[in-house]
Amino acid sequence: MGNEEYWMVDPSAKTNHAFGSAPSKRSLEDLMECGVILVDKPPGPSSHQLAAWARTMLGIKRIGHGGTLDPFATGLLTLLCGRSTKITGELLKKPKRYVAVIRFKNPIGVEVVSDLVNLMQGDVYNVPPKESAVKIQVRSRKISRSELMQSEEGDRVHLVSINCEAGTYIRTLVRDLGLLSGNSCELLELHRSMTGSLDDQMACTMQQLADAVFLWREHDDPRGLTRLLSPVETVLDGIPNITIKDGAVSAISHGAPLARPGIVSIPKGLSSGSRVLLSSLKGEAVAIAELSVESDSIPAMSSGQIAIPKTVIMQPGAYPQTWSKE
Repeated sequence: MGNEEYWMVDPSAKTNHAFGSAPSKRSLEDLMECGVILVDKPPGPSSHQLAAWARTMLGIKRIGHGGTLDPFATGLLTLLCGRSTKITGELLKKPKRYVAVIRFKNPIGVEVVSDLVNLMQGDVYNVPPKESAVKIQVRSRKISRSELMQSEEGDRVHLVSINCEAGTYIRTLVRDLGLLSGNSCELLELHRSMTGSLDDQMACTMQQLADAVFLWREHDDPRGLTRLLSPVETVLDGIPNITIKDGAVSAISHGAPLARPGIVSIPKGLSSGSRVLLSSLKGEAVAIAELSVESDSIPAMSSGQIAIPKTVIMQPGAYPQTWSKE
């Protein structure tokens, strides 16, 4: 973003390079304590099983995942290491893209299928299927794009691409296609190709992860594993970013609110109550916070509370304390 979209509150602010680290320069140890692994999930194991395997391989106590895939499904699964498990909720909110192979009981024309798939855009009712562990209730989900990609087997089997809001049940959409066409339809394969801005081209296989761990443990070569671990900031794109001073980083990592003197820059046009990411001058994610005031009022302020941290990401003590507890 250009500076015209931000209020540059203190352009002269500097960071002390003796503390912290730019996300791209983190050590393997730091990445294992607060990083993410993008995995291309194979069919068969559950998302929980993959997280458990990674936990055992890496020797990390906490590894979670963002966005469950059914055992039969494949594609992008984000594993969250250590402190990055705190931002699981952020991943669950991100839009998804799926590619589904569907099969109708009887042949159905390509144009008919294409029209039906195109109809399934906008807000749709999406009831969890009986296979889901979620309590069954009617809710709506937004489908931003759905299109027919390919057809074969005498127009019975079709490949469909769906861009949708988080929490959309593709099985339900496929069932609805059957109801709309009067021709029962089943889901044969499901692949998640994107979560937010992350796509499956960025993911590694579990075998590649195992090989990288082997090289690290048996040959003291961490390079492969370091490439497979991404900084937690990778999955926090899309949240309005407030850059803060080193002193504020220390205070916020201990749970203190962000005060006006601690700001370097802030996006224009944010309303009070907006969710924001507080980042250091090195680009490190410090906390996800809630704005206490409108961002456009901040340049005229000289003091006062600006934001309250809701999820602290940075480990306390990474930056020296320069603030008073009194």
